[in-house]
Amino acid sequence: MSGTLYLVATPIGNLEDITLRAIRILKEVDLIAAEDTRHSLKLLNHLEISKPLFSYHRHNEDVKTDYLIDKLINGENIALITDAGTPAISDPGELIVKKAIENNINIVPIPGCCALINALICSGFDTKEFTFYGFLPLNKKLRASKFEELKKEKRTVIIYEAPHKIVSTLNDIHKNIGDVNIVLAKEITKIHESFLRGKVSELISQMENIKGEMIILIEGNQDSSEEKKENLSIEEQYELYRKEGLSKNEIIKKIAKNNGVKKNEIYMQFIDKE
Repeated sequence: MSGTLYLVATPIGNLEDITLRAIRILKEVDLIAAEDTRHSLKLLNHLEISKPLFSYHRHNEDVKTDYLIDKLINGENIALITDAGTPAISDPGELIVKKAIENNINIVPIPGCCALINALICSGFDTKEFTFYGFLPLNKKLRASKFEELKKEKRTVIIYEAPHKIVSTLNDIHKNIGDVNIVLAKEITKIHESFLRGKVSELISQMENIKGEMIILIEGNQDSSEEKKENLSIEEQYELYRKEGLSKNEIIKKIAKNNGVKKNEIYMQFIDKE
């Protein structure tokens, strides 16, 4: 019988932010695969846990994944941890999970800290719908393409960024998206935790000598195409939707929703339309 792969979330700063279940699992597994064994050893020593550690990070996961999968197939239980937060979220984990699924290996999440969620709930922005972009591409062409997506995004956007690149990225946001409302979540759960709120232009000037890990949250684009249509006459809305290729019934449903009226009322106005 094969073993179990546990994806164990670890603290993102404050060592008290680890669950009792996570501690129990780390004590029970046969092996702990860690992004940085030296970093993880500090946590394990703090928790008085002594287990074999195996180095598993972005630069070796292609060659080390099969080794871990073989151990799982042979019945060993393995915990995967990263330097901070939840495995596979902008950290190693995605590849081994895919391989484990292919080999019918049981995968168990051990929930805990996730920096993007903690930043989101303190942002004051919409939490009902949001989108996570992780670290933006460095390649100019790919980066430009991402910003084209971000321009149209109606949901709250969450981006990770390194301290030495924060000013450059804020300038890119200002240039490509505009002077939008943002929140910078810095050093979450750590001693110097802070949330900076304001327009991009306001916060750029506050970035001198900034240190610490950053999360950028961008308020969703409120000026959506649907909201623009609501300001048009019913006839103008009909023509725009028709040009988008919608059927008559689809158009009537959308116009009725935009104007808060019954579909029959809109239908009677366009009864002669094809």
